[in-house]
Amino acid sequence: MKNTVNKIISFLFTVAAIVCVGLPAAAQYKTFKLSPKGDTLNAIDKKDFKQGKWVVTVAELRGEPGYEEEGYYKDDKKTGPWRKYNSTGDILAVENYKAGGKEGVQEYFSFLGDLLRHEEWKGYNPDAPFDTIAVYGQGNNEVASYKMVKAQQYSVPHGEWKYYAPGEKFIKMETYDHGRLLKNPDDKTTAVATKTAEEKPEEKVKTKEILEYEKKYSKKKRKAMERDGKTAL
Repeated sequence: MKNTVNKIISFLFTVAAIVCVGLPAAAQYKTFKLSPKGDTLNAIDKKDFKQGKWVVTVAELRGEPGYEEEGYYKDDKKTGPWRKYNSTGDILAVENYKAGGKEGVQEYFSFLGDLLRHEEWKGYNPDAPFDTIAVYGQGNNEVASYKMVKAQQYSVPHGEWKYYAPGEKFIKMETYDHGRLLKNPDDKTTAVATKTAEEKPEEKVKTKEILEYEKKYSKKKRKAMERDGKTAL
C-alpha cells in the first residue's frame, strides 16, 4: 500500500513539473511538443519562426531510406551542430550551421560509422552589411586584390574537403577558397603547359612547295646582290 502511494505521489510530481515547464512555453509559443523529460521541442513562436531544439523524423520515400535529425533553430534558421541518424540510430552526419547556412566542418559517415567525407564551409553572418571577397589573377590561384561587396545570405565551400573509402582509407583532398576550387599545387602540368605556350609561339610547318620556293628565291636574291656589288649579311 505504501509503495502504491509513493508511486502516485511521484507521478503527480512528474505531471506537475511538466505543467510548470509547459505553461511558460504555452505563453511564448504557438505550438510545441514536450519530451518525456519535459523538454520543449519543435516550438514555433508567435511570428511562425522555429525556435529552440527540434527533432525531425523523415519517413522512407520512394526507396530512399528514412532518417531522423536533431539540432537547434534560432529565428527559423538552423544554428550550431545538427546530427542525422538512420532508422536504427546510427550516426550519418554531423553538420554545423550559422544563420541557416553551413559553417565550419561537416562530416558524413557510412552505416558502419566510418568517415566518408570531411567538408569545410564558410557561412555568411547576416548581421554584417558587407563582406570581403578575394579577386584572383587570370590563369593562376594567386589573390590579386580584395574588394568589399554588399553581403547576401550564402554558404560556400571554404577550406579542405577530404574523401575516404569505407574503412576510412584516404582517397583525395580538394581545397576551396570562398567557393573556388584551387588547383592542386603538386600538379604542375597545367602551369607548365600554359607557360610554355606563352613563351614559345607555335611553329608553323612548311610544305614542300614553300621550301622549294624559298630556295629558288634565295638564289635569285644572292645573284642580284652580287651583280650590284652588294654582299649578304
